[in-house]
Amino acid sequence: MTPTVVVLGDVVTDVVARLRGPIAQGSDTGARIARRPGGSAANVSAWLATLGVPTVLVARVGDDREGAEQLDVLRRAGVRTRVAVDPERPTGTVVALVAPAGGRSMVTDRGANLALAVEDVPDDEFRAGHHLHLSGYALLDRGPRAAARRALALAREAGMTVSVDPSSAEPLTRVGPGRFLEWTRGVHTCLANLDEARALTGLLPAQAAARALTASYAEVVVTLGARGALRAAAGSPDIIRVPAPPVSVVDTTGAGDAFSAGFLAARGSGAPALAALRGGAALAARAVALTGARP
Repeated sequence: MTPTVVVLGDVVTDVVARLRGPIAQGSDTGARIARRPGGSAANVSAWLATLGVPTVLVARVGDDREGAEQLDVLRRAGVRTRVAVDPERPTGTVVALVAPAGGRSMVTDRGANLALAVEDVPDDEFRAGHHLHLSGYALLDRGPRAAARRALALAREAGMTVSVDPSSAEPLTRVGPGRFLEWTRGVHTCLANLDEARALTGLLPAQAAARALTASYAEVVVTLGARGALRAAAGSPDIIRVPAPPVSVVDTTGAGDAFSAGFLAARGSGAPALAALRGGAALAARAVALTGARP
């Protein structure tokens, strides 16, 4: 049986602006703008559910229209939600500026996500045989950090497997790579992009960074965008690498979340590392062909 995946982290509304050209400083830049459901944890949950994986999302939204819409979309996608509703803070919002070539920059107001509390973490979801996937955003700010660390402790006590996504290089650097590694040491799988792997290790080559991270994690996956992904394992000198499938890129928002879902779904079903990397790369290719971060 495929294990239930408990995903903890952010839910946001993405405002995706697909720019028609470079930003005209102090003037107007043409764009196509759309609102889409987002948030790293919510995205991973939605992609997992699309693959038929039983999924529970632990998060926090505002008591507003955006929060209600988010929960409705997630439930209709097949995600079971254990999401608290915040009476004071709004649902988080991210403005994603997507360049004509598909690269994106994000401006973030995390809203209710920053108030995720220990009391929001449902102890009864942490059981032997289940898997915890932790979005690193929940560790990178003081507000939700205690909840994230509580989830890690519950998962360890229950004997669950655990994966973590470091989430974003700049906040990692700000909070301190050493602290993040300390909080997550012993987690089985780290799913990082190249910038995050470099921020955590100070090493530029992807293979070197991945190998260095195996001092903290049993398995390390580093995604490389259009160059695919690689995987290193503690105690092994081998690096496994897969290319990215050829695809016409529309929007890279959420590609890493889709990759994580594809990889975790394959691993949860017993697939070897190479097959799991291919599964992650295939789902990421689906994601970049869409506007927004969800299936």
